[in-house]
Amino acid sequence: MVETHRITFESHGATIVGNLFVPAREGRSPAVVVDGPLTSVKEQAQGNHARALAERGFVALAFDHRFFGESGGQPRQYESPPEKIEDLRAAVDFLAAHERVDDQRIGAVGVCAGAGYVAGAVAEDPRIRAFAAVAGFFHDVQMQLKWMGQAGFEATIAAGRAARERWEATGQADTIPAVGEGDVAMPLAEAFNYYGTPRGAVDNYVNAFAVMSREHTVPYDAQSAAPRIRVPTAVVHSEQALAPALARSFHAALAGPKAIHWLTSQGQVDFYDDPKLIAAAADIVAVHLRAALG
Repeated sequence: MVETHRITFESHGATIVGNLFVPAREGRSPAVVVDGPLTSVKEQAQGNHARALAERGFVALAFDHRFFGESGGQPRQYESPPEKIEDLRAAVDFLAAHERVDDQRIGAVGVCAGAGYVAGAVAEDPRIRAFAAVAGFFHDVQMQLKWMGQAGFEATIAAGRAARERWEATGQADTIPAVGEGDVAMPLAEAFNYYGTPRGAVDNYVNAFAVMSREHTVPYDAQSAAPRIRVPTAVVHSEQALAPALARSFHAALAGPKAIHWLTSQGQVDFYDDPKLIAAAADIVAVHLRAALG
């Protein structure tokens, strides 16, 4: 039995809205904050994985980052890895102070891009004592340069910077679709099959991406966090999921105890909503967290 509580906390002057999944038992429990994919909200992948971990005995928090969903902050749909990392630290503040949480047993889990953001938080915050990544996309700036070419890389960042300057001057934020056709944030057909169809549709989700985000998302490098992560880490991935080579390189660079587990999936997004795959990942993550957090 899991209780679901709507909660709020503050991050840099904005109200953050989350769902806290609490095992229906007495006393303090180990806790985990769960982060999700690019532009996602708490009712999507991160919420599914948080509930699964609560069913396995952890107090689990999924929340809308600033600028997304029910949380505050302007401009809307602004995807900023540094600010998402700040929100994750605020989420740890919330968990550490909660009456049902043992503040010495807090871990963090990231799904897809959220794994890269959580990596940045784990590398900086000693209160996070265990880390797990599920179908993680571990941003690699050198690989991004290879994919985009030097000229495309620099032009995209410059366009993001120009969009930020327009926002600061006018209060108007340029946006493009998160998924769809043409210039979109996630140009994969698989991403559209989730976010652009009833499969992943929730009332709280907006199919939009602030162009100014590219000033920070394009050069973000999760790989550089790996050598600074010394807490026990489990990487759960699939050969059919997004960028397994980047998962391998991230795992290889980790400085602490580590394990990598390979599951079978159809692709990336079934890690978001396939109950059997979520359960398989949650089983692995729960064993890891119990061993790491005690």
